[in-house]
Amino acid sequence: MLQLPESPHTTTLASLEDAYELCRQITAEYSKTFYLGTLLMPAAKRRAIWAIYVWCRRTDELVDGPRADTTTEATLDQWEHNLESLFAGHPIEDVDVALVDTLERFPLSIQPFRDMIAGQRMDLYRNRYETFEELELYCYRVAGTVGLMTTPVMGIDTRSRSAPWSQAQPMPDPEPEAIALGIANQLTNILRDVGEDARRGRIYIPLEDLERFQYSEKDLLNHVVDDRWRALMRFQIQRARRFFAEAEKGVSLLSRDARFPVWSALMLYRGILDVIERNHYDVFHKRAYVPGWRKLTYLPLAKLRSEVL
Repeated sequence: MLQLPESPHTTTLASLEDAYELCRQITAEYSKTFYLGTLLMPAAKRRAIWAIYVWCRRTDELVDGPRADTTTEATLDQWEHNLESLFAGHPIEDVDVALVDTLERFPLSIQPFRDMIAGQRMDLYRNRYETFEELELYCYRVAGTVGLMTTPVMGIDTRSRSAPWSQAQPMPDPEPEAIALGIANQLTNILRDVGEDARRGRIYIPLEDLERFQYSEKDLLNHVVDDRWRALMRFQIQRARRFFAEAEKGVSLLSRDARFPVWSALMLYRGILDVIERNHYDVFHKRAYVPGWRKLTYLPLAKLRSEVL
């Protein structure tokens, strides 16, 4: 459970350094793979990413955290009102001090943040998705938005546009690929967490896909691993990998100092799909994660790709 110190308006909020340090600690504790990628960034960028991550984490916990049972539409309305306060330069809690500073340093738009809250609203009243198109909208809102939030921090490489004949061309736009990476990550989360979600009464795999492979909701809730399940999982993994492949096309558009960490994060997260396969698609009884020693093996290739692709 993510716990933050109380910071009512009547007390002094944390200093800027303390706020960023708190964001660093939360990121390191709750997303070790993601945190590893941020350590490869320049200091100003990684601090900004930590601040964004913590806001996203807190937003997610409104509907998936220990106190989710008390979350209502009114709760999310208040959270969106708090968001407007942050974009007006008024922090409410200690970690907000870091996010407000990030908003001053980088040209972030409020819309992706609003869209993420809309994704949490979907979780309030939906626990099934009939089609992939419905699920894709959900994945965009809760994860694709992260790509839109972080792209202004990563920055776009403009050095290739220094020649006079290139300056009339439109600026490269990595946002579609950034969204694709967020969706790929969320699809990976869904496949990794099928059992955990089922215990909470949620099935994110589209029902049309269950029907396609003649695998029922009852089978899923009973953790049945058979040929039908394995075929269904292979189909889902292939879909996630297509989104990862789409995301790869945008990395070269980013600033050079952002490419290595983004390649690293992409490869590390995609590695979870490899682990699911090695576990013979049994996500009910085996937690799919990339061990620390294996994470290190990804870094040399990520570094190479960041320099030549």
